[in-house]
Amino acid sequence: MSDVEVLQVSWQGMEPHLRDIRTKVFIEEQNVPEDLEWEEADHNAVHLLVKTAGHYVATARLLNTGQIGRMAVLKPYRLLGVGSAMLVKLLSIAEKNNMQSVILNAQLDAMAFYKKQGFKVESDVFDDAGIPHRKMSKSLI
Repeated sequence: MSDVEVLQVSWQGMEPHLRDIRTKVFIEEQNVPEDLEWEEADHNAVHLLVKTAGHYVATARLLNTGQIGRMAVLKPYRLLGVGSAMLVKLLSIAEKNNMQSVILNAQLDAMAFYKKQGFKVESDVFDDAGIPHRKMSKSLI
C-alpha cells in the first residue's frame, strides 16, 4: 500500500480521529460496551494514527507500562500491511524508551498476526469485553 503515513500523535491533539476509528471498529463492529472502551490511560499513552489518501484509517496505542493496545484498522484497509506498519512503529518507540519488553492482549483471531511479529503466548484464553483474548509478550533486549 503506497502513500501510507504512520503518525505519532497525542490524545489531546487528535482525539476526534482516534475516537472515530475506535468507535467504528470496537464499539460498532465488535460490540464492545462504550464504557469499557474509553480510559484515562488514553491521555498519557503514545498514539499512532495512520493516514492514507487523505483519510485516517487506523490507530493503536502504547502505554508507559509497555502495553500495546487498541489496534484498530478500518475494514477496507485490513490485510494491506497497515497493522504491521503500526506494530513496527510501536516496537521502535518502545525500544527508544528503553522498554525491555512489550505486552498485549490479542483477540484470538489476531494471534497469528502477532506471532509473525515475534510475540509469544503468555496466558490461557480470557474474556475481555465479551471477546476471547490471550496475553502475549515480546522481548526487546
